[in-house]
Amino acid sequence: MHRIVIVGGGAGGLALATQLGKRYGRKAHVTLVDAARTHVWKPLLHQLAAGSYDTHAEEIEYLAQARWNHFKFRLGRLTGVDRSAKTVQLEASHDAEGREITPAQQLAYDTLVIAVGSQTNDFGTPGAAEHAIKLDSPPAAHHFNDRLI
Repeated sequence: MHRIVIVGGGAGGLALATQLGKRYGRKAHVTLVDAARTHVWKPLLHQLAAGSYDTHAEEIEYLAQARWNHFKFRLGRLTGVDRSAKTVQLEASHDAEGREITPAQQLAYDTLVIAVGSQTNDFGTPGAAEHAIKLDSPPAAHHFNDRLI
């Protein structure tokens, strides 16, 4: 059976996993990999940072989305790709107290999609790296909100 691994559960990766899962169901193994358990649509992070948005109301749980749409979800952060062996390596995942949730793992693929999204670029603006908070993730938005209050 054809194995499709999608690394990155942002808007693009999640939409692709959902569409492929719906289309191929049990005819292919579709696996979505992300370092977080849930997805928050990135354009809403400014509302989260301002304290006017509750992430729990809108976040999508990858495991539930996977179950409803016939793909698998693996919690982990990509650490390597072996193109000749057609495998990706994922680091172990840990909870807030440092306890291991999932061990380091290796996934085989026939088709690999890297959909890791974008990160804020400060374009080398003096002082930006030291003094600006980049809103690239829910933890960064929470950090901004904590500093604001």
